Amino acid sequence: MHPMLNTAIKAARRAATVINRASFDIDRIVVSEKQHNDFVTDVDQAAEQAIVETLLKAYPTHAILAEESGASGNLNDESEFVWIIDPIDGTTNFLHGYPNYCISIALKQRGVITNGLVYDPVRNDLFTATKGAGAYLNDKRIRVRGTERIGRALLSAGHGPDPRALAEYLRMYEVVASRSHGVRSGGSAALELANVAAGRIDGYFEKGLKVWDIAAGALLVTEAGGIVGEFNGESEYLNKGDVIAAGPKVFGALVPLLSPFA
Repeated sequence: MHPMLNTAIKAARRAATVINRASFDIDRIVVSEKQHNDFVTDVDQAAEQAIVETLLKAYPTHAILAEESGASGNLNDESEFVWIIDPIDGTTNFLHGYPNYCISIALKQRGVITNGLVYDPVRNDLFTATKGAGAYLNDKRIRVRGTERIGRALLSAGHGPDPRALAEYLRMYEVVASRSHGVRSGGSAALELANVAAGRIDGYFEKGLKVWDIAAGALLVTEAGGIVGEFNGESEYLNKGDVIAAGPKVFGALVPLLSPFA
């Protein structure tokens, strides 16, 4: 395993200790609202601090881009190594004691995502990937499902906190759900991408995501033999934040259905 990925795993496990401890007494968590239905807790911040401290202790010159603390002072276009961190993807679930959230850490080298992990502290599921070396769940190789037709696919999707995003999502849901086995909504983009990579679901789509929601999960999907793209099929999803991720055949079927929403 790549040594930098090993360090990221150590960081994720440290953060998980913080998260799991807090999950036993969620009534004591301090919550603030970033915008309508978009929350941050003191646990997000403590978990992020644990991750950043672990990474910078090993690699003090690396840059950081994290959901809660933002960009480190040394982050710029010339940064060779950038860690992209979401300490709790699925904060709303976590707040309610709904056990569907994860830690997402990715490493970008010279503009390319080379390593990523998604760690589900509830199920103790560790998804990892290194570019060119495949994707793994708890050290076992994983592959996307080879579903041939969308009519046989179980899909997942989500939407942002904005009321307009909800209205658009409902239209997309209608288009896709009527043509598939169903569309689930789990509330954690990174975990849904990991589920696509592991073959637990056939595809996932969502608009308006941030780079820390996508970076690690997208690498998992591509290393597991899947395709990740924008709603028009293009590959600028890390910058745009609109994502379709699926096995090749299902991806090919989703793009024409969702491209009107691009």
